[in-house]
Amino acid sequence: MTNLDGPAPAPAPADLEGDLASLRCDCARMARRWTAPERGAVPHVPLTLIHGVSVPPASARLLDAMSDYGD
Repeated sequence: MTNLDGPAPAPAPADLEGDLASLRCDCARMARRWTAPERGAVPHVPLTLIHGVSVPPASARLLDAMSDYGD
C-alpha cells in the first residue's frame, strides 16, 4: 500500500537534459567559439568530377518514401 502521508515528491522533469531555455543559453554561449567559413571558401566542384556515388536500394526506397520536409 502506498503511503500518502507527507509531502508529495517533486515531479520528474519531462526532459532530463533541460528545457528549451537552457538549450538556447548553451547555444548562445558556444556560438562565440564557432566561426563560419568565409563565403566562397569552398571551391565549386564540376558535376563531371562527382561520380562513383552509390546508394543501397533499401536506402533509396526509404528516402523516396519520405516527405519533402522530412519525417
